[in-house]
Amino acid sequence: MESIEKLTSAITMIEEARGVPLSASCVVHRAEILSILDSARDGLPSDFASAHSIIQTREAIIEEARLSAEQMIAIAREEVSQMVEKTSVVQIARDEAKAIVQEAREKADIEKQEIEEYIDGRLATLEVILNKTLDAISRGRDRLAGANDKDILSQLAEKD
Repeated sequence: MESIEKLTSAITMIEEARGVPLSASCVVHRAEILSILDSARDGLPSDFASAHSIIQTREAIIEEARLSAEQMIAIAREEVSQMVEKTSVVQIARDEAKAIVQEAREKADIEKQEIEEYIDGRLATLEVILNKTLDAISRGRDRLAGANDKDILSQLAEKD
């Protein structure tokens, strides 16, 4: 940034120059001020190139910082997600889910027991009915067998 220093030097030279009485003008050494301004003009392209290089470097640093920040944010979000997974809210939800499953299993066991009692009752009723039917069949067969005996006895009685 030599150009800025040379321009500052020229400004200082003009400010310190002897003034012309009753005028806003001043007396400066022409060759000296022109030399300073020429070298400032000559240095401007290299100063602009340096400034452009600094700006590009700054933009590259900013882009790198942005990418790094995005990566850190992604890592932080993943860590937060893992931490939330371990929080009490998740644990409470899991406990509640276990309680609901346990309640459903208990209800299923009770209903299963009720169904088995109902089926056992129906089978007991059927057993009673079948036993009565078997008894009726047995008595009927016994009567039939007794009737045949009577028929045989009546035939014997007739022969005598």
